[in-house]
Amino acid sequence: MSDPQFQRPTLAEINLNNLAFNFHSVKQFVGDKCEYMAVVKADAYGHGAVECAKRLEYEGADWFGVALPEEGIELREAGIERPILCLGGFWRDQASLLLENNITPVIFRVEQAEDFNSTALKRGISAAVHLKIDTGMGRLGVRFDEVEKFAAHLKKLANLRIEGVMTHFAVADNLSENEFTDKQIRRFYEAVNTLSKYGFDPVYKDLANSPGAIAHENAVGNMVRLGGVLYGLGGDVLPKEIEKPELKPVMSVHTRISHLKKVPKGETLGYSRTFKTQKDSIIATIPIGYEDGYRRGLSNRGQVIVKGVLAPVVGRVSMDWTIIDVTHIPNVKINDKVTVIGKQDQQKIYAEDLAQILDTISYEITCGINRRVGRQYVGSK
Repeated sequence: MSDPQFQRPTLAEINLNNLAFNFHSVKQFVGDKCEYMAVVKADAYGHGAVECAKRLEYEGADWFGVALPEEGIELREAGIERPILCLGGFWRDQASLLLENNITPVIFRVEQAEDFNSTALKRGISAAVHLKIDTGMGRLGVRFDEVEKFAAHLKKLANLRIEGVMTHFAVADNLSENEFTDKQIRRFYEAVNTLSKYGFDPVYKDLANSPGAIAHENAVGNMVRLGGVLYGLGGDVLPKEIEKPELKPVMSVHTRISHLKKVPKGETLGYSRTFKTQKDSIIATIPIGYEDGYRRGLSNRGQVIVKGVLAPVVGRVSMDWTIIDVTHIPNVKINDKVTVIGKQDQQKIYAEDLAQILDTISYEITCGINRRVGRQYVGSK
């Protein structure tokens, strides 16, 4: 960590060696029968898209997945050369940006396909796209029962090349819903057959997200999209009942004690006075709050680690500060390290643990650690 005398000591450490370990661990588990897309959208789930993509490109990722054209452009400007798929398609007037930066869009609307075809025609090129089929997620994609009509439209667009076809699973992480996942797989391959009737032969058949790739061998296709598992976030998004690849957490979040005070029994702490000391206490204040992604819902519920000991959050988490009770921890001092997410001595707090308290998933926790929290990278190549 940087010297706390010279800057705010709240930092997220990103272990790129663990990122590389997770990538190879999943590849070994799933096998070499497919290509691997590393999903680095949402700033690599809060871990830093550019640094993560650089390390994953070095480790042999075949593709990168982003949500927005702007995210893909950021990777290109950082020197990433591998193919990039823009999973969320593109907005009006962004077709040229995609072509200029060699970013492949996912398409799922006729107007979108026509716009990209028109832009490619003006440039005198055949432009690759991936077609998304909605097999049951109900979010984006050509509905599985409207593929034939869509294929007929695509047939008229001579400057589009259907390089891939993809879908997205709704419940691949829930084995009790396997019947629905299998239905999505059947619908996907029915769509592939329909496209074939119209002369389309996509190179990539891309079905599986992280839980799909690991829990459903029949969903692997010839490319899988690895998201949360790359960042070690498998504990709450993979089925607990199955064998899984070993994963290591990539993000840890640390800060330092900024203020210490003795508080007599019976005093209240924080906004709305939600906590009252039950005895004479030693209370510490740490510089992290809900603006940093340490959620307000952790008020009086969360814990951090100080000197290898768990310390409870007391009172309301505020925008920039959180209060903790360190009465039971000997010799606590200003500037002592505080682990918010991660391991210290024998204690550990994972993103999944915070997610469980907040009734959400670990992805939301790491995505929420925003850029006000500086990133410190370990293992850059």
